[in-house]
Amino acid sequence: MDFPHPIDPGRRRLLAAIAALPGLLAMNSRAYAAQGALAQRPIPSTGELLPVVGVGTWQTFDVGGDAQARAPLGEVLSLLASSGGKLIDSSPMYGSSESVAGELAAELGLTERLFIATKVWTRGREEGERQMATSFRRLRVERMDLMQIHNLMDVAVHTRTLADWKAKGRVRYVGITHYSSSAYPAVERALNTHRYDFLQINYSLGEREAENRLLALARERGAAVIVNRPFAEGALFRRTQGKPLPAWAAERGIASWAQYFLKWILGHPGVTCVIPGTGRAAHMKDNLAAGMGVLPGEAERRRMREHFDAL
Repeated sequence: MDFPHPIDPGRRRLLAAIAALPGLLAMNSRAYAAQGALAQRPIPSTGELLPVVGVGTWQTFDVGGDAQARAPLGEVLSLLASSGGKLIDSSPMYGSSESVAGELAAELGLTERLFIATKVWTRGREEGERQMATSFRRLRVERMDLMQIHNLMDVAVHTRTLADWKAKGRVRYVGITHYSSSAYPAVERALNTHRYDFLQINYSLGEREAENRLLALARERGAAVIVNRPFAEGALFRRTQGKPLPAWAAERGIASWAQYFLKWILGHPGVTCVIPGTGRAAHMKDNLAAGMGVLPGEAERRRMREHFDAL
């Protein structure tokens, strides 16, 4: 079943852990206030502001009914919301992630405060509609903020369905996604064929190919850009392991390599939001800090890129 069974001992422990969060969150909120507000950028198709740091759920939220594993995920969502963040991104491809995210958001009273995005990942109109309806139930929403066509699977069919659903108010925004530069020609064709509200694509210091055409094309076509794989699946941390940040990083408000990588991405004017995946509150706090304070301009991003390349 997509909805939870009557409360068992494991769920009681989870709810007790959630009940203990307010004091922690108040303390974190004060800390964030000292750092400054989380930056926001407009969604081009409407002008609605979206905070620049969200959270992805691939692998990290795929924990099923394990109450012990769910407790830190509740902290992640609460920290996101208490800092002014909104976007949580999932997919039916991600195992139990949709159900876990939906249940935790509902238990914490956060569903209405979040910008909830998921994907359709199947073939055929009827199967696509069935899968999307299941995602609505799992995420506990009657209207989805953003429904994306995952990796362009059956993109023409699902685009027609989602245009209809958007017109009827079942989804607010429609987008397409991919994670590999090998698919960029197909992504370009899709963007040039239909006006999507969002493009979700991989982009990082380790995977820069989106700069060559896609980020500019998305701006031309009026699509907001969500960045996935911001750490290149951990490759950036492996490259910088044991290496100190440059001395000038602290002057720019950069306190960790994660912030360095995320601020570099967010410094690109074509990027709307970045969604690093995490299941740890400490990592969520670190990621959120990247969206606060001054973001690097073109010259600073070049300096950051050159330093990284020289490592």
